[in-house]
Amino acid sequence: MTPETSRASTNPSSCGHDHHYPQKSDQDHEGCCSGHGHDEPVRAAGPGEAIDPVCGMTVKLDAGKPSFDWKGETWHFCSQKCHDRFEADPYFYLSGNRARKREGKPKSNLYTCPMDPEIVQEGPGTCPICGMALEPMAGASDEPNHELIDFTRRMWVSAAAAVPLLIIAMGSMIGLPVRSFMGETVALYVEFLLATPVVLWAARPFFHRGWTSLKTRKFNMWTLIMLGVGAAYAYSVVATFLPGLFPHAMRMGGHVPIYYEAAVVIVALVFVGQVLELRARERTGDAIRALLNLAPKTARRVTPNGDEYDAPLENIVEGDRLRVRPGESVPVDAIVIEGRSSVDESMITGEPVPVEKTGGDHVTGGTINGNGGLLIEAAKVGDETMLARIVEMVSSAQRSRAPIQGLADRVAAIFVPTVVAVAIASFAIWLIVGPTPAFTFAIVSAVSVLIIACPCALGLATPMSIMTATGRGAQAGVLIKDAEALERMARVDTLVVDKTGTLTEGKPRLTDVVALGGMKEDDVLRFAAALEKGSEHPLADAIVTGASGRGVEVSAAADFEAVTGKGVKGSVDGRSVVLGNRAMMETSGGSTVAGDEAADQLRREGKTAMYVAVDGTLAGLVAVADPIKQTTAAAIKALHDAGLTIIMATGDNETTARAVGENLGIDEVRAGVLPEDKKALVDELHRAGRKVAMAGDGVNDAPALAAAEVGIAMGTGADVAVESAGITLLRGDLNGIVKARHLARATLANIKQNLFLAFVYNAAGVPIAAGILYPVTGTLLSPMIAAAAMSLSSVSVISNALRLRAVKLGAE
Repeated sequence: MTPETSRASTNPSSCGHDHHYPQKSDQDHEGCCSGHGHDEPVRAAGPGEAIDPVCGMTVKLDAGKPSFDWKGETWHFCSQKCHDRFEADPYFYLSGNRARKREGKPKSNLYTCPMDPEIVQEGPGTCPICGMALEPMAGASDEPNHELIDFTRRMWVSAAAAVPLLIIAMGSMIGLPVRSFMGETVALYVEFLLATPVVLWAARPFFHRGWTSLKTRKFNMWTLIMLGVGAAYAYSVVATFLPGLFPHAMRMGGHVPIYYEAAVVIVALVFVGQVLELRARERTGDAIRALLNLAPKTARRVTPNGDEYDAPLENIVEGDRLRVRPGESVPVDAIVIEGRSSVDESMITGEPVPVEKTGGDHVTGGTINGNGGLLIEAAKVGDETMLARIVEMVSSAQRSRAPIQGLADRVAAIFVPTVVAVAIASFAIWLIVGPTPAFTFAIVSAVSVLIIACPCALGLATPMSIMTATGRGAQAGVLIKDAEALERMARVDTLVVDKTGTLTEGKPRLTDVVALGGMKEDDVLRFAAALEKGSEHPLADAIVTGASGRGVEVSAAADFEAVTGKGVKGSVDGRSVVLGNRAMMETSGGSTVAGDEAADQLRREGKTAMYVAVDGTLAGLVAVADPIKQTTAAAIKALHDAGLTIIMATGDNETTARAVGENLGIDEVRAGVLPEDKKALVDELHRAGRKVAMAGDGVNDAPALAAAEVGIAMGTGADVAVESAGITLLRGDLNGIVKARHLARATLANIKQNLFLAFVYNAAGVPIAAGILYPVTGTLLSPMIAAAAMSLSSVSVISNALRLRAVKLGAE
């Protein structure tokens, strides 16, 4: 059905389409413009009314609502928003495509916790284990980070209160006797007024997370923050309003010590760490947003009656026909219907040479069309496109957890209750044997233990490194599917590689023409190319392209015939021509003796040699080879320098495979292997105690990719290879493996550094906070100093992780 036959705006029943537009009243227009679909039965609009084609609302024609003329019809809308949506894409709303889109695969609305990825739920919320805000699983969003906005506001409020509190409480130490000037009583009340909004409002998310940890018995850093801040504030409030509860012997200088400034500074510094972490998470999403920006925002729709206009990309559904003009980006994964053009796929695959596309070929969303025009039919849209899948891989990797994090989680689960026990024991011991005022010393030591033991740094150690590393990898064309693959890549000692498309370009080229029996090289090539013009063999295009590149004019062949597994034959300029292997020559009655030696030499060089016979006599040979990628030799050397043993496993023949292997200095060559043989090779290496990475690009590589510790897929390869691998190299060459290796080792070292800092800090800080040094120094660790040290530890871990953004990956 074409748009011309769509319903008139004042008579919905005249439409031939199966629309479901519910009737609504004007007062409901706020809800109807949200874009949600409805399936209630439609009844015709009454006199002086029309149905909004976007939201289905009933619109009164005399209400001054917006309207739009299209195809000789006037359409009326409940609001400007609906009007603008319709104006951008009338066909989408009138053709039934909107209903089809609703019935398709729904967009993921799942959210997960970055700290506890086993938590998955519909829609946003907080983690029931740690209390952190859940993040969308669908990847980076253009929406603002509401948690970052909220925490930033709370941070500034906390900081604004912390500064005057510090001046009042500690100003005398730097020559500012503010407390003396105000008087003790007034100073206490001012401190209370400054601290209360921070503890009861700003710190509310921390208390919520801490309470959640107690209810679920999943003790974490929020447990300690809640206890530390709560204890400091509650004690100070009691000391402010009920000072008589404290005997005179438990006072210092006649005044009960209070710790409002400690509680507020703790909150402010924790917010600093949280905001830094959230901003780092925002930066890791930059790589995802850069990938998303490869796709255009609109697509040129071609309607069934030939109309063309730019429609929003989100309105495109499978089966839509789209026009891709010269120089434009391909909007979605599609099949070419008409036209011929070269498409630059380097932004997705890294392949520098544009790929010729014609009818029946597949094109990928985000790639750039060349000088020709293409008419394409959308095959995959939305979350199903290759670009969307790449985005999901990066997003998934940033949420995934490395095995090394399991150690940190197990230690943290024991550490938190241990610290609480130490705080209680410290309080009891100081209360019993401490100097006067013992109760004050007991409170100070217990609060200090709770504060300084806060495992903020421990919780950030692994996730921050993984997130930063996956963002850095995406920037360098290395997509990390999960954190486990990244960690294992650092420990790999053996690399198994496929040949075609991995070591080589995967695009055969004409390399040699050998003339025999007095025939000229150009004539040999002319005869061979004439036959290959009618062939679908993978090597045929190399010969035809090679002839064109040498300026050889190619005639048309007659009586063409392809002999499976042997070659082709036909008539060129009235002469009988045969092209193929030795078996083809023997079948045609020709002798190959004169060319066998040259053919063998070409094969030893890793080339495929084919005989050319004219009128029954051997006229020469043509040789085709899949060139080794320019970056391969240097990458092999770099991988050797990194301590890897390299094994080539290929289905190619022994002679060609060994020629390539010797040329590149590969340690071991396995030729003529089938897909199951590649997997068997990986299993064999495992039994020998080797840690194996497998790199490949084809369907035949998928079993081995899945079996290896780390599967590495070339982005230029088959979808199944990409799905089977833990790491995907967008640029499709071994330099990507060098980068992945450098990134993996740098990330693992970074995680170990972070864990070391966190564990050593906590292990050393707890006994000091408990007062172990008091007999020597005569002082206790101030809760405020403990808070500063705790937060600075978190900042140091974050800063250390962010160093991965600038790590040199080699071959860049």
